[in-house]
Amino acid sequence: MPHTLAAPCSAELLIKKSRFIACVQPMTDRTAAQAVVARLKAEHPGAAHVCWALLAGGQSAAVDDGEPSGTAGRPMLDVLRHQDLEGVLATVVRYFGGVKLGAGGLVRAYTDGVAQALLKAERIAIVKSRELRCSVPYALEGLLRRELDAAGASLLEAAHGDDVAFHFSLPEDAAEALVTRLNEAGNGRVLWVKDPRQE
Repeated sequence: MPHTLAAPCSAELLIKKSRFIACVQPMTDRTAAQAVVARLKAEHPGAAHVCWALLAGGQSAAVDDGEPSGTAGRPMLDVLRHQDLEGVLATVVRYFGGVKLGAGGLVRAYTDGVAQALLKAERIAIVKSRELRCSVPYALEGLLRRELDAAGASLLEAAHGDDVAFHFSLPEDAAEALVTRLNEAGNGRVLWVKDPRQE
């Protein structure tokens, strides 16, 4: 199950006089990530590089920011992937200390920085949810509300008209069992806006 992070966490490494300031944080998209990177560049005008990696679905990115190709952004992204993370930005600000580290040394420095920051980070499981809509006669409203509570569903809307129309969301893995229970308890009187098994 993929995880994201509860809050930003950072770590700092000193390797052969070069200073690496790593940070990992929850991030939803590339635009927000680029804003964070721009802020870091403004906060660290003396830094040689601000490398970053974003793992956020189709908006993932790996940026070396002037380091030799493949020595910073991609290895940082690989750390996020190996940790089964999603919606996470990793940044490393590097102050050059005058000693070249070589390609292998750079890869180790950037991956270690991200890994050290992740050690401190609290992870949150990403639970996929599903939205469903149905309507029931007034006589079944109480039953439906109790079943939604028992299943851990969030009621998004309840509209009272000829019947009671419900719009709710719940964890994906609980949806099928709830639909089956409601269909059995309602004896065919629970009307789904779309057949939930067809989605």
